[in-house]
Amino acid sequence: VQLQASGGGLVQAGGSLRLSCAASGRTFSTYDMGWFRQAPGKEREFVAGISWSGGRTDYADSVKGRFTISKDNAKSTVYLQMNSLKAEDTAVYYCAADFFPSPEGMGVMTEYEYWGQGTLVTVSS
Repeated sequence: VQLQASGGGLVQAGGSLRLSCAASGRTFSTYDMGWFRQAPGKEREFVAGISWSGGRTDYADSVKGRFTISKDNAKSTVYLQMNSLKAEDTAVYYCAADFFPSPEGMGVMTEYEYWGQGTLVTVSS
């Protein structure tokens, strides 16, 4: 599986961005997808996840109500709509695929077998 993340950029605080992650190499509708981020000097952290069917989602508390994860199985793409961005959202954002999902595993980084290359989001205050 190959994952290609895009959509990052520079945005002012309060603004919006939509990240995309295009997958190839395996039937997209059979695995969970997640977004993680890593800010400078910090560990990578979970942002949002979505189940293979799209019927279940999970979010980090820090982004609940501001970010929305969705997927389009026909396009083999997962999206992260980010609204009301804050300076602390500045990070490299990574998409990841979990081929063997577990109910408690959506937010666990080690659950994910494949990772995209990351896209940089910079929020200016």
